[in-house]
Parts: sequence; structure tokens; C-alpha cells
Amino acid sequence: MGFLSRFPKTLIRHRNFSSAFLSSKEKSRTVLSLIKSETDPERIIDLCRGAFLTPDSHLDRIAFSVAISKLTESNYYPGIRSFIQELLRDRPDLKNERFVSHSIVLFGQAGMINDAVETFEKMDQLGVHRTVKSLNALLFACILAKKYDEVYRIFVDLSGRYDIRPDLDTYNWVIRAFTEMGSSSSGYLIVEEMASNWCKPNSTTFGTLIDGFYKEEKLEDVGKVLNMMEDHGVKPGLGTYNIRIQSLCKLGKSFEAMALLDGMLSRGMKPNSVTYSHLIHGFCKQGNLVEAKKLFKTMESRGCKPEGNCYYTLIYFLCQGGDYETALCICKESMERNFVPNFTTMKSLVHGLVSISKVDEARELIERVKLRFPKAAHLWNEVEQGLPAEGRELAYRASESEVP
Repeated sequence: MGFLSRFPKTLIRHRNFSSAFLSSKEKSRTVLSLIKSETDPERIIDLCRGAFLTPDSHLDRIAFSVAISKLTESNYYPGIRSFIQELLRDRPDLKNERFVSHSIVLFGQAGMINDAVETFEKMDQLGVHRTVKSLNALLFACILAKKYDEVYRIFVDLSGRYDIRPDLDTYNWVIRAFTEMGSSSSGYLIVEEMASNWCKPNSTTFGTLIDGFYKEEKLEDVGKVLNMMEDHGVKPGLGTYNIRIQSLCKLGKSFEAMALLDGMLSRGMKPNSVTYSHLIHGFCKQGNLVEAKKLFKTMESRGCKPEGNCYYTLIYFLCQGGDYETALCICKESMERNFVPNFTTMKSLVHGLVSISKVDEARELIERVKLRFPKAAHLWNEVEQGLPAEGRELAYRASESEVP
């Protein structure tokens, strides 16, 4: 049976291609696009079923995740349960620990922890051997579902019941759960247990603890964890510095975060775009747009290309601060790199440009967005109708009003 013949004709009649010419990746992209645009829960499941998705493919894993997210938004929990159970029952190619683990994670994504635990416990009935990988998937599922208190219980009960030896990922998920619960100090006990089980902590272990203690504003404990890193022979790398910089910025201590950046540079460490993005966001939140703009220029001069979120943050706060000309320059650069801010931010920029008599620039910006997103053109048509007729006409009227 052909790939597209598995789908309802109403879903594919607008597609003008033959499945014979589709590569595996193209098929995955096609079904992912269809899932994203579909709203009917049963049709979403039909798409997944017909596409014969497999966790071996990165795009297929994304398709599974998007499908579960949409089904969860529709509160279609019985459908999620029956679909995953059907896959485990009827697809021999999926009767392996990798897919069972993936199923457990999908249940966690939907907030269906009881189903995740049940799937883990019934692996023997499926003929699938249970290892630490599936245990870690279950712990991760609990974290996705924000059932942090379940993580330690499962860690103790199920690892003992099924004689599964925890590994580094297991311990790191347990520490993550404690920090999310606001009980980062409990992580010290886990690090001690790791040592007794000859499991060496890594930068993720300590980075998670550092992040947790910053959230709890226990800065002395941050220092203790940094000392523990040294004792365990783990050097603070870029990831650790980025966690610290982000955490300080969230606490409104952006200048202290800047001092960390200076310390990095003095040690010969090269910051990345994430480092600068955290700092820019921090200074923007504190209303210090001058420092944020300086960092943006420094970032680019040092060869760090901003990502979408960095552009969006800076453009949004520049509009909030009334610096529409700078916002327009950065917006143009952002769009050239295919990063387009959301409708609310762009609308704010358009209205801001009009307020400083740059109507032509506002109209040009609207046209560029309409070309990029034709489906949203009607929204921009409404915005455009509210603009003055021409920028030149507005300027002429302004000059006339100044004549005595």
C-alpha cells in the first residue's frame, strides 16, 4: 500500500505529488505538517497510524510528540491510551525497549503517569527486557508531567523491585526532581549515594544543583556546590557558567552576571550566543536597554550569532522603551535570518514607527511580513487600514501645522 493511500483523501487532496518520489525524510515532513494543521483528534491518530511512524527517525519522534501535545490539548486521553496500546500490541517492529521507553515518555508528556508506570510494569508481558533505560524514561516522564514527588518513590521502589542498577542519568533525574520541588538540599544525599555506588557525578549533576539553589536564593549553597565540583575533579565549563549567568539575571543581578562573563574571558573561555542572550534578557528586564544594546553589538563583533529568542526579546523591550528605530534595524536583521517576531511584537513596532512619523517604514514592514505569512495577511490588512494614508502626507500635514 502506498504511503499517501493510508491517509483519508480529504487530508491529501490538496497535495500535488506522487508518493513514489518521496524520500523517507520527505514523508516524515509531510505527515508532521499534516499533524500540525489538523484539529480533529481521530484524524491526528489516523495520520500517525497511516504514516507507520518509528522512534528510529528523529522527525517521526517529533511527529509523535506533536500529535500527543495536540491530543492532550483536546483532553483526548482515552484516545491517547488506546493508540499507544495499539502500537505496542499490533506493531512487532515496535516491541523493543526503545519504543516502550518512548511510549512511557509520551504518556508523561500527556500527564498520564499511571499509564506510564503500568506500561513499565507490563514490559515482561510485551516480551521486552527491562533495563535502566526504561527506568530513566519513567523518571523523565514524571518530570514532564510535573509529578516530581513520584520520581524519588519510583527510583526507590521500582529500581529495587526489578533489580535495576541506577546509572548517572538516573541520579541526575532524581536530583532534577528535588530541585524542581524546591528541595535542592536533598540532592546532597543523592551525590553521596552516587559516590557509594561508584557513579561519578558530572557537570549536569552539579549544574542542576546550582540552578536549584539559585532558584531558592541559597547563594552559600551555590558556593558549596562549586567546591564539590572541584573535589570531584569536574571543571566548570561553559554550560555551568551559562546556568549561573541566567540564574543571576533572573534574580535581577545582571551586573553580577556580567562579572561572571568577565571572569570567563579572563580564563580564556569563549562565551556563546546563549551566554549573551541571557545577559541581554536580564538587562532588558531591568530596563537597562543601553547595556542590552551594547551587549548585542559585542556579541556580534565576537562572532556569536543571535538566535531567534534573543532577537525577539530585544525587539520587544526596545518597543516597550520607545526605541523604535533601533527595534526596526534589529527586526530587519532578524527577518533576514528567518527569525520573525510574533504578531503582537510586530504590531507594536508598526504602531511605534507610525508614532514617530515613519509610516512608510511601517507599511514596508507589513508588506514583508505578509509575503512571509500569507495566511495571516488578513490580520495585517486590518492593521494597515488603521494607518495614515501615506508617510509623506503625514509629514506634510505636520509641517503645515507648524506654520503660524
